[in-house]
Amino acid sequence: MKLKRFKEIALDGVVRQNPTFKLVLGTCPTLGLTTAAISCLGMGAAVTFVLICSNVIISLLRNIIPDKVRIPSFIVIIATFVTLTRMVMEAYLPDLYSSLGIFLPLIVVNCIILGRAESFASHNPVGESALDGLFMGLGFTVAITLMGIVREFLGNASFMGIELWDKNVFSIGFFSTSAGAFLTYGLFIAGFTAIQNAIERKAQAKALKA
Repeated sequence: MKLKRFKEIALDGVVRQNPTFKLVLGTCPTLGLTTAAISCLGMGAAVTFVLICSNVIISLLRNIIPDKVRIPSFIVIIATFVTLTRMVMEAYLPDLYSSLGIFLPLIVVNCIILGRAESFASHNPVGESALDGLFMGLGFTVAITLMGIVREFLGNASFMGIELWDKNVFSIGFFSTSAGAFLTYGLFIAGFTAIQNAIERKAQAKALKA
């Protein structure tokens, strides 16, 4: 694989097509889990694992799976890896498993995973599909973890579950609510879009000068 293609896939997953801030996919865990950064890391790791594995299998079988049963086949493959992830977490990480709750089995119908299976893995070779899963997963993980850090810090006066000070002394409980989740999400999307647009304008200006 050429370095240019590697960079393209990496930038798409983390920045240009960031599933959380750019494509606005996977909003249920984004809004529901971002009160605790450690839960965000756990969910991000689970989604990344399922993305990589499902992308690889779907890419391997892309010329075998009939078009008529394409989506059901993708869901079965994704559900298999989600089940494996749940079993491992329940056995070895019970606290994290409990904190993720219903959002863990809902990975099966996560738009990010099904969307990448349909738009990328089913049309590209195995290596590229694996990288797409990795970087899309990283983009999702970084995005929700950043939101989790902000909401946990402001709403609970803690960082990664570690209490920084008594939240009764100072905290903004609003950020622990659903409304706080929507506000934080909106602010992050606005900030991400503004930064991305500024970088693109700078690149265009440099290209015109050249």
